[in-house]
Amino acid sequence: MTTLKAPRDAFGEALIELHDLYPNLFVLCADLATAVKTKQFAETFPDRFLNVGICEQNMMSFAAGLASENFIVIASTFSVFAAGRAFDQVRQSIAFDSYNVKIMATHQGLSVGADGAIHQCMEDIALMRAIPNMKILAPSDEMSTKGAVKTAVATDGAFYVRIGRAEMPKLYDDSFKFEIGKSYVLREGKDITLAGTGIMVYHALLAAEELRKEGVTAEVIDCSSIKPFDEKTLIQSVQKTGCVLSLEDHSMYGGLGSCIAEILAQKNPAPLKIMAIKDLFGQSGSKEELLAAYGLDKTSIVSAAKDLIKTKK
Repeated sequence: MTTLKAPRDAFGEALIELHDLYPNLFVLCADLATAVKTKQFAETFPDRFLNVGICEQNMMSFAAGLASENFIVIASTFSVFAAGRAFDQVRQSIAFDSYNVKIMATHQGLSVGADGAIHQCMEDIALMRAIPNMKILAPSDEMSTKGAVKTAVATDGAFYVRIGRAEMPKLYDDSFKFEIGKSYVLREGKDITLAGTGIMVYHALLAAEELRKEGVTAEVIDCSSIKPFDEKTLIQSVQKTGCVLSLEDHSMYGGLGSCIAEILAQKNPAPLKIMAIKDLFGQSGSKEELLAAYGLDKTSIVSAAKDLIKTKK
């Protein structure tokens, strides 16, 4: 039976492992320690944790102040609050001076499920991509989440790490080493490239297996580093397959698909279809119901892939 674990749980475990390695590590939370999985760190190391209360803007400014005194700061809350409510403070107080603040944002996209539209942040990657000095990571499972968190803490500068809420299968083994600016080919193919990020990497793998049954070989890439982006791996794959289908639990504007479109337009023109959330808000439902309703489930991916292949010259 496949073991499932939510990336946010892996984030909480990584925090405990990081405590002894970084005596200047300090964790901030905005009254969501149980949900974002900083609670164990808070209870185990109370001298290195502060719950600032429901004031995310203040948390980001406080994080910048701590970083100015040589702390490595983790500021954790839901994506809709980190990227939306606190955008001004992230831009002005953290990114402008490239402070050593790691924004660990959970609960985004349709995978938030029953919490509904107000918590289903669809715009966070777009918002953070536009900010200078901000690196963006979007891991896909427990091991890549631990790797992303640890790598962000070990690297100077401002980070936005997009951490999923929903339980996911393990895609990487325990030896996996995360690298900033690198994408990972999880399955090789020659007919189409499926480039996913976050929870959509697993769904890309499911679709690739379904396509195999129909004689189509799909190459699956985990684009876990959004900014900086691994242009080389993408271009090498598209030069082999001739087309790319991008997959993300995010708005179609400004996210992974936009990033890929920018690269292909300038360096390697090829047919591209962006599978993402169209110009819509979310709604309440299970993750599976919502992915199907918004055309991001396995069946929709398979259909879109076959249509895209037909457009190749």
